[in-house]
Amino acid sequence: MEWIILAISGLFSGIVGALVGLGGGVILVPATLFFGATLGLIPNITPQSVVGLSVIMMIFTGLSSTLSYMKTKTVDFKSGFIFFIGSIPGTILGAFVNKGLDLPSFNLYFGILLVILSTLLLVRDRLSPVRWFVDNGKKKTFNDGEKTYVYGYPIWFALLLTFGVGFASGLFGIGGGSIIVPAMILLFLFPPHVAVGTSMFMVFLSSLVNSVTHISLGNVPWLYTIPVIPAAYFGAKLGAKLNKKLNSDMLVLALRIVLLLLGIRSILDGLL
Repeated sequence: MEWIILAISGLFSGIVGALVGLGGGVILVPATLFFGATLGLIPNITPQSVVGLSVIMMIFTGLSSTLSYMKTKTVDFKSGFIFFIGSIPGTILGAFVNKGLDLPSFNLYFGILLVILSTLLLVRDRLSPVRWFVDNGKKKTFNDGEKTYVYGYPIWFALLLTFGVGFASGLFGIGGGSIIVPAMILLFLFPPHVAVGTSMFMVFLSSLVNSVTHISLGNVPWLYTIPVIPAAYFGAKLGAKLNKKLNSDMLVLALRIVLLLLGIRSILDGLL
């Protein structure tokens, strides 16, 4: 039963993660905690093992979706490397901080993060882009065949921002895309498709570092990676294809609501 639950969770995480650039961990972590720790359907689940499982999964969702987005030339590799470099120390620090969290504390802090992320996604379309970062950074251009985008960022600010993204990724096992994608669009004026593709490339690279840290800490439940990895890899390929064909507004709206509800539930679990 637990393998079926994990496979479905991995598939859905891969689809949503690749479609909107979230990485998938923000779906897998609360789903696994709910079915494992709350309902008891997945044995031996702890905050540490959930995060370890999530970061291993994101290596494959990140790789699968990056390969797909490379075909459409919507991956800014140079920016992805810069963001990755900034996230490395944050990722390692977050993984070690995770070691000291018990389940109620993890639920509380993770719930607060989910509420913040859902609010950020909710107001993203209503916020006006900030041109200061582009005007004071190195500019780049991208043409999608219909429109030419001018985007950019100061490297020092990108490194500072991605340190925080890396910390959240290492602490909670999320890909960081849920934070970096809105930032790329609103602050750096990235074209949306390039933001998603570049985010998934960064998720892939940061997950490699993240996984090494969590493996060394003994946080990875290897048996549970067997159903999750292939399901998530296939889901990420499907999500990347849907990104090119579908208007994802309805899915993003549903995701905002789901994250908000999961966040509230997680906070209540942590407090009670």
